[in-house]
Amino acid sequence: MSVPLAQRLRPTTIDDIVGQRHLLGEGKPLRNIILSNTLPNMVFYGPSGVGKTTLASIIAKQTDRYFVKLNGTTASTADIKDVVTSVDTMMTPNGVLLYLDEIQYFNKKQQQTLLEFIENGTITLIASTTENPYFYVYNAILSRSTVFEFKSVSPEDVLPAVERAFRLASEDDEKEYVIDEGVTKYIASACGGDVRKALNSVELCMLSANPSDGKYIITLDLAKQLTQKSAMKYDREGDEHYDIISAYQKSMRGSDPDAALHYLGRLLEAGDLPSAMRRLMVCACEDVGLAYPQIIPIVKAAVDAALMLGLPEARIPLADAVVLVATAPKSNSAYMALDSAVSDIRKGKSGPIPRQLQNKHFDGEDNPNKGQNYKYAHSYENHWVKQQYLPDVLKDTKYYIYGDNKNEQAAKAYWDKIKNSKDL
Repeated sequence: MSVPLAQRLRPTTIDDIVGQRHLLGEGKPLRNIILSNTLPNMVFYGPSGVGKTTLASIIAKQTDRYFVKLNGTTASTADIKDVVTSVDTMMTPNGVLLYLDEIQYFNKKQQQTLLEFIENGTITLIASTTENPYFYVYNAILSRSTVFEFKSVSPEDVLPAVERAFRLASEDDEKEYVIDEGVTKYIASACGGDVRKALNSVELCMLSANPSDGKYIITLDLAKQLTQKSAMKYDREGDEHYDIISAYQKSMRGSDPDAALHYLGRLLEAGDLPSAMRRLMVCACEDVGLAYPQIIPIVKAAVDAALMLGLPEARIPLADAVVLVATAPKSNSAYMALDSAVSDIRKGKSGPIPRQLQNKHFDGEDNPNKGQNYKYAHSYENHWVKQQYLPDVLKDTKYYIYGDNKNEQAAKAYWDKIKNSKDL
């Protein structure tokens, strides 16, 4: 069986690793730790295909430790105990480096099993995860480890690896490949910062290249076919899901239609129509709000149309609505007012409902003020009469502050004139 190209090109030294200069550049913390030859327990956090496993293997080799790799999706507590049991029988003067990939799939009890062994120095642990370790890794493990965040690799850093991959594969295959202009740059950009995906795309291109006069032609169109959607990093239960929908709503709130459409596109490419529609509705109500209240039924109609159409056509009404929300005037005045009201309620500030607002009740003999005394607003000029509506404990409280947009200022001017007050 032939070894995959990504495996053949796996770096063997720190300097060969693509990207992660913030950790492995000259004088950077992780590089210095590795060179010190005294390793702490570590957690590598970051997306797949950016060098976490490769670096762990290089560390084991450089520090002369016996390297054992387990995966949290398949390993068990028994596997960890087997590693520990065999430590004394191994020729491991500097100990064992256990690399536990996808530690988030270990439950709390399984992670607790590791504690005894990493505390007494039987093993040195490097755990990796694509999820936020502060949510998924047991606190006792975190407190005994140093967390290093790996980042997606930039296209500029991926490009040399792609070019090298084409050269090496061409030499190994003993074939002459003709690579169209723009192919390497496209692959480097379309891999979404995942070096392994980029190298796999190179291999697929070479396997799919069309022969012509003894040469194998790799066109830009072929590269696009084989790398389509490879830049998508998306897990509906993972950090990337929440990062994208957060960026989506914040872009609409920030009135950036280009960014909002970008994140809408990422949601739709991943098939996540519900998140795209839900956040759109939330943004229309929360962030546009009373600055343009008519937007709420408009966006609701667009969401209904998207549900009726389904993907891929659903993207059309959603794009219209996203641009409308992003370019609309903004006000969160009602949202903030409600938050303030709820805050008081949770603090116990409520009190009895004023008598004049209650449903009609029988006045007992001990009530000196008989009658409800409710004033019906429509019976007065301009359909308004001064009357206390809040409970006594809150009667002078102001929750709602008019926004500085045209719509709310018009309402403010209307009521200022009627109520003859400028401090509403």
